[in-house]
Amino acid sequence: MDNKQKGKPTDHLANERTFLAWIRTSIGIMGFGFIVVKFSMFIKQISLFVGKEPNPSQFGYSGIIGVVLVAIGVMTAVMAYLNYKKIEKQLDVDHYSSSSPTITYLTACIVFISVFLIWYLIESI
Repeated sequence: MDNKQKGKPTDHLANERTFLAWIRTSIGIMGFGFIVVKFSMFIKQISLFVGKEPNPSQFGYSGIIGVVLVAIGVMTAVMAYLNYKKIEKQLDVDHYSSSSPTITYLTACIVFISVFLIWYLIESI
């Protein structure tokens, strides 16, 4: 960042705090995806240890859901960085416009995965 910034320092600091909040969110989403995959693997191992042959259809979607969640977490981090740079440029030219539809797309992806996960959990009961 150069010394010719037009935005107030508090605006730039708020932009950085928002960026870091999105990064924390992306780490949380990736961590949840990792847990979903590992839990599925744990259940398969317990089934083998107990002597039960695991039913392949019973565990089929957990791994996929976990990987999709990790991918959404990565997308969140990338979108956070792009949004951070966009707002930084807007602050430098002293013209700010509202956020891009990135937040809407990300929210739709998370809601879709959540609904699918709820459906999957209900079906496996």
